[in-house]
Amino acid sequence: MNKLYIGNLSPAATADDLKQLFGERKLPLAGQVLLKSGYAFVDYPDQNWAIRAIETLSGKVELHGKVMEVDYSVPKKLRSRKIQIRNIPPHLQWEVLDGLLAQYGTVENVEQVNTDTETAVVNVMYATKEEAKVAIEKLSGHQFENYSFKTSYIPDEEVSSPPPLQRSRRGGHSSRERGSSPGGSSQPKQLDFPLRMLVPTQFVGAIIGKEGLTIKNLTKQTQSKVDIHRKENAGAAEKPITIHATPEGCSEACRMILDIMQKEADETKSAEEIPLKILAHNSLVGRLIGKEGRNLKKIEQDTGTKITISPLQDLTIYNPERTITVKGSTEACSSAEVEIMKKLREAYENDMVAVNQQANLIPGLNLSALGIFSTGLSMLPSTPGARGAAAATPYHPFSLPEQEVVNLFIPTQAVGAIIGKKGQHIKQLARFAGASIKIAPAEGPNASERMVIITGPPEAQFKAQGRIFGKLKEENFFNPKEEVKLEAHIKVPSFTAGRVIGKGGKTVNELQNLTSAEVIVPRDQTPDENEEVIVKIIGHFFASQTAQRKIREIVQQVKQQEQKHAQGAPASQHSK
Repeated sequence: MNKLYIGNLSPAATADDLKQLFGERKLPLAGQVLLKSGYAFVDYPDQNWAIRAIETLSGKVELHGKVMEVDYSVPKKLRSRKIQIRNIPPHLQWEVLDGLLAQYGTVENVEQVNTDTETAVVNVMYATKEEAKVAIEKLSGHQFENYSFKTSYIPDEEVSSPPPLQRSRRGGHSSRERGSSPGGSSQPKQLDFPLRMLVPTQFVGAIIGKEGLTIKNLTKQTQSKVDIHRKENAGAAEKPITIHATPEGCSEACRMILDIMQKEADETKSAEEIPLKILAHNSLVGRLIGKEGRNLKKIEQDTGTKITISPLQDLTIYNPERTITVKGSTEACSSAEVEIMKKLREAYENDMVAVNQQANLIPGLNLSALGIFSTGLSMLPSTPGARGAAAATPYHPFSLPEQEVVNLFIPTQAVGAIIGKKGQHIKQLARFAGASIKIAPAEGPNASERMVIITGPPEAQFKAQGRIFGKLKEENFFNPKEEVKLEAHIKVPSFTAGRVIGKGGKTVNELQNLTSAEVIVPRDQTPDENEEVIVKIIGHFFASQTAQRKIREIVQQVKQQEQKHAQGAPASQHSK
């Protein structure tokens, strides 16, 4: 429940006055109005409605000659680390917003709130109460272009009632998953990966049908849940549809929707051929396209369709999705949908495997909160499972290994983008990640790559490297149709290199198969002054991260065995 405070009320104001005022503005109240002297409280079950009430009424509406103030009602004891920022320009890039938020402290979590407002709304959690307080003060009224930010505290549930399972080591099975079926099998159930479509607004009525009969029939036949987001993007020529079902159910629902639209188009003579438009999160699209566009070309050839993908430039704070447009007959488009979704689902599932591995390897790593790619706050489509995966266990810096050093190699021409104007971007990145980030001098005048030296614990490495991968993709330093792959170097003690390689190269081959990264331990290396040698890792972000963590895990195991051996030797001699 979202409790709202209504302040600056006239003594003449009554509960009925407030109910009438809210009703006239189509903000129906869910419960009773609790009226006090000069102020009142009301409840909204939905955050979207609460935001709408604040935006519609606060500072804008008079009652008995006094301008009302409306905001979240958050008792002082619950004013902790969580704040809400409203009236954000919808075209604002995440990177700019992240940089702004980072000026006031360490941001642990940022979530976009889906609202009907034209501007964007985000909920932000800072590392400390003090940082949140500074951010509230500094960001309230902050001007960006012609937009003035509005800020509020929102209740911090962790302060009011810490969940009993919070201390559990099983970070992936927290109280956040209470919606899943109780007593279920320990086997992971199939991930819910919905099909997202864009349909012309003019066909929405036909898809719903008279008294909703068409959509009811469709959902019954396909055993699917279909959400038509009619209120999104008011006045837009297209509306999104989300279909939750098995892969087969999604495909069947898609085919039926295409048939309905084509029939309507034929009857109204409004269009000759209706294209299929699929929405996909930007982080998955590279693997759909494939190396040099091979995957897309094969789907086009196999299905007799023409497929195009919207450019990266179309991505904004409101839109982390790319539009995949498929042109062809209804049958051909349906066949293409099956293959496209197969690729997207595969990429998503691979990412979730990597996410779970990272969550297990780094205690308390809240992956959905990292915002590592500047084109979206989270690099994966949000699902209850993904968002709750690692958030349950608090992040304890002292429980992590010592500082790690990773050397990441980027194209020389990308150095300016990483540094930013007057060094602003690299400073913001270092603050955001909690890492030291330095760019080494060029090895020569014609060097094609520069080395970025990142120093910090695992979570900082994950954030910093992820942001760099995302920045290179966003700034088009790589072909839009290819995955960003970078080379990373980590150093390991020379006595552990053999274990990383394994007998006959077995371990390194298994590493490559597991992570999809290329792992190279150059032979005949001369150890440096610290008796360490280099391991090279080449791959896309998740592949590289998983390989780095696995290699460090092997090194840690070898070190522990060496320590046990060293401690055990004198003890065994003494016992003789």
